[in-house]
Amino acid sequence: MNPPTIVFFDGLCGLCNGFVDFLLRHDKGHRLRFAPLQGATAAAYPGLPSGTDTVVVVHHGRVLLRTDAALLVLQQLGGVFALSRVLTAMPTTWRDAVYRVIARHRYRWFGRRAQCRLPAPHEAPWFLP
Repeated sequence: MNPPTIVFFDGLCGLCNGFVDFLLRHDKGHRLRFAPLQGATAAAYPGLPSGTDTVVVVHHGRVLLRTDAALLVLQQLGGVFALSRVLTAMPTTWRDAVYRVIARHRYRWFGRRAQCRLPAPHEAPWFLP
């Protein structure tokens, strides 16, 4: 069996937390695990970039950033979300340029939490510290 895909996210970002909520709702196979970039798992994980300006995904030992990361986890959901694969035909530099604009303004547009997201009791099995 393959190890789960780990989604490292900015635990203070409203948009990032909304993305995690979305993934939790649609990950019927429970293939994803979640960890805040501000947490112990991220601090101990080798090869992760410093800072919290991007979603980071570790899939089969590969570290993916920005749109590569987001598109991979959408594909992991299967079903209609697998259609997100067509976006990988667009050059990464174009996709990531849009991503960077959103990332730069995410706190202003989507809010910033005072503390990292804590999982609800029924979500706890899928969260890493």
